[in-house]
Amino acid sequence: MIQVMYFAWVRERIGLPREKVETSAGTVRDLVEELAAREARYAAAFADLSALRVALDQELADFDAPLDGVREVAFFPPMTGG
Repeated sequence: MIQVMYFAWVRERIGLPREKVETSAGTVRDLVEELAAREARYAAAFADLSALRVALDQELADFDAPLDGVREVAFFPPMTGG
């Protein structure tokens, strides 16, 4: 089981702040494919990966990062400074 967290517009599109997901995904990209295949709202949230960032156990990662031993995956839009 992996805790998946959604922030900002990702949360708005999916309609949940977090959920526990049982997955056999090997990488973040595999997890995204599983989630996007669930329903249209997930597909919409993950339609453009270039508009998303991911953190594994609160550390920034890329979409090809392995999920072995990961307890938490967070998806969020890029941050802007100001």
